[in-house]
Amino acid sequence: MTRAVRCARLVDVVGERVLTDQLIVIEGDRIVSTGPAAGFDGEVVDLGDVTVAPGLIDLHTHLVGVAACGDYAQELKHSAARQAFASIPNARDTLLAGFTTVRDVGTFRAFVDVALRDAIDAGHVLGPRMAVAGAYVTVRGGGGMLTGFAPDVEVPKEFRFGETRSVDDIRERVREIVFHGADLIKLIATGAVLANGTVPGAPELTEAQMRAAVEEASWYGRYVAAHAHGTEGIKRAVRAGVRSIEHACFLDDEAADLMAAHGTYLSADIWWADWIRETGPSQGYDAEQLRKNDETAEAQREGFRKAVRAGVKIGFGTDAGGFPHGLQGRQLATMVEHGLTPIQALKAATLTSAECMGWADRVGSIAPGLYADLVAVPGELDITKFADVAFVMKGGEVVENTLRAAS
Repeated sequence: MTRAVRCARLVDVVGERVLTDQLIVIEGDRIVSTGPAAGFDGEVVDLGDVTVAPGLIDLHTHLVGVAACGDYAQELKHSAARQAFASIPNARDTLLAGFTTVRDVGTFRAFVDVALRDAIDAGHVLGPRMAVAGAYVTVRGGGGMLTGFAPDVEVPKEFRFGETRSVDDIRERVREIVFHGADLIKLIATGAVLANGTVPGAPELTEAQMRAAVEEASWYGRYVAAHAHGTEGIKRAVRAGVRSIEHACFLDDEAADLMAAHGTYLSADIWWADWIRETGPSQGYDAEQLRKNDETAEAQREGFRKAVRAGVKIGFGTDAGGFPHGLQGRQLATMVEHGLTPIQALKAATLTSAECMGWADRVGSIAPGLYADLVAVPGELDITKFADVAFVMKGGEVVENTLRAAS
């Protein structure tokens, strides 16, 4: 069936401009054409006085696991089946917030994300399109492990699937993770803010290990994303050829220039620190986690500003799951506060993130041949409104529409 959506304003993220009085013609789940609102004889859905943008993309989510909780021991209190069912509302809330596509960058219990992705694709679960990492590739006791347990406590194998010690281990782990259905590989290059006992700035994987992961993944048409807070870990990962750097709390000018030169994408969760400061104690975040959050928050934002100035490719990643799913849109305003224009922030959360995923041929802009993924907010372009979108379409299907109720 062919029909059209009329919008007063359309954000053209490719041209970084806002077009007025536009018609988006859709057939099935794809966009057929866009242009001035005239000359179409079929069914037209007039959204009224709104601003329409492409469906949003979050490069750094964790839809599986215990959300908004600092006590990672909770992961051991639930079965894989229960975790899978508990991820269903996370996926729904993410989609209804306007995020029609996400990259899910690892779970403590391996491959539950693969099952969620497949359930969404099959139409059994309402949620965004997902590219998933399957498991963290990490050193023993490092930033991708459940930490804080006594030395004689043996954590089950499914929580240690990506554990590695050597270059040969890395290659084997990458192959196994790919064979079990992952779309990308997630390396833990440094310590983590929320992994007790680890140091965010300390490197945990060598450059040789990360280069082996990149090489092995490439044989299977996959790429690598690297969790990296510390400057040295960032530089090692970039030189090794990873596709994106996650977090980048201690990004210096040299590292920013290196990322720009290599075409490495930045996925920096620069809003989440505020949420931890405000709600962390009540959500079970302990003194070590709160301290490390305070130590990294402003440094990360300064690094983000350096990346913008250096011309680094800025994507949009929030670490959703560390805070309640569905709040990701709040980060857009924070990105504007730290160097991007509103349209650049929307471009980061659409086209640039699609390019990072290798999915720009299907999502990320409003163009012929791409999925009909749209979000809308009332009135003129105001980046703060994208924290609570009023209309969401995924693949030509309307999944959220409060525009009429609002009027």
